[in-house]
Amino acid sequence: MIRRLKSGLFCASLALMGCLAGASAALAGPVMTFGPEDQGMLKLEYKGQFQLLARDDGASPDGDDSAAEFNFRRNRIALMGAWGKNFGLYVQTEFLEDNNIGPFAVSDGDNSDFQILDAVARFRVDERFNVWVGKFKYNFTRENLEACEAPLTLDRSLLIRAPFVSTRDKGVAVWGDLLDGKFQYRADVMNGRNDSASSPDSNFRYTARAHVSLLDPETGYGYKGTYLGKKKVLTLGAAYQIEQDIAFANVAAQTGAVDYSAWTADLFFEYPVEGVGTFTVSSAYTDYDLDDAYKGADPDSGTIGLTGEKNGSYVKAGYLLPNLPLQIFGRYEDWSFAEFDGIVDQEVDWIGGGINYYFRDQDLKLTLEYSAADFDKESASVEDFNTFIAQLQVIF
Repeated sequence: MIRRLKSGLFCASLALMGCLAGASAALAGPVMTFGPEDQGMLKLEYKGQFQLLARDDGASPDGDDSAAEFNFRRNRIALMGAWGKNFGLYVQTEFLEDNNIGPFAVSDGDNSDFQILDAVARFRVDERFNVWVGKFKYNFTRENLEACEAPLTLDRSLLIRAPFVSTRDKGVAVWGDLLDGKFQYRADVMNGRNDSASSPDSNFRYTARAHVSLLDPETGYGYKGTYLGKKKVLTLGAAYQIEQDIAFANVAAQTGAVDYSAWTADLFFEYPVEGVGTFTVSSAYTDYDLDDAYKGADPDSGTIGLTGEKNGSYVKAGYLLPNLPLQIFGRYEDWSFAEFDGIVDQEVDWIGGGINYYFRDQDLKLTLEYSAADFDKESASVEDFNTFIAQLQVIF
């Protein structure tokens, strides 16, 4: 159990579940049509994830007391538009406010952030050839490409993000489905590190990805962490990503330019068995290489730490009951960091488990998750910790 949880935590969690029991079903977002013969379409949608978080350390001046808070994990408004069959538009905003409990640290939480998360024009010739232009998810890990509102576990990995970018980037992507959707290809050119003053050179980041679907095809740009038993899926994917002259191994002297490269391989399997339930298994391995920049005299901060040079894997598994919208899930991750908070060759194990209860599929869902992070080498600033999260997801 989480150590030293604040006394009202589980009462608050039960109250949240009680409120859900009487909640009405979420409604689809409104759709407006316009133009000649109503060729234009615009849909408005709200997506929110409200959380109760508790961690067994990180608070107080010495950082040893438990911390808890209510907050939004995601708080978004999205506009989806189309004109005819060959042009679409997607714009999504996000507002986050004063988050205290982060992935690996508890902070003062006095910052708010509003951003245009996605802004992409989508051009479609047919299912074999699509062109996307703007700001959107780049084509690397399946984990990042899985919809934030349709994961198997509470959220995507805390450890898998690529260096020098967030979950999105600005650029151009081409992609398409071949062989009746059994094979999908993707390629993109993105900004990558958009910080010319601090990098040895200003270069684009290039990514290529492909997957093969051996059962029901996965034909969209994004994936899902679970299809809730509505599809039989076995998909194998792989990707490669590069960016040249991304950082200095010695920032003070501005010497030792290093390149970035990464590769990943992933598997997703979901199979419903009538009268028994739906089984889901997902796994991936990812390697991020920054030419051993961490060995330099003054390495760029982006080459070390949580999003620096590293490699690791995850395994996720889930079971959805046949006659009850309850899904049990678990997740295990094992990562090796070149340098993490001053510790070289740090190993991190992350294990978590919980449940999803679907009041109306993903539109109204309650998730409870307990997780533990275990560091191979602890220090005054790096200690093992445990986290409990209760999350209510609403999509209108």
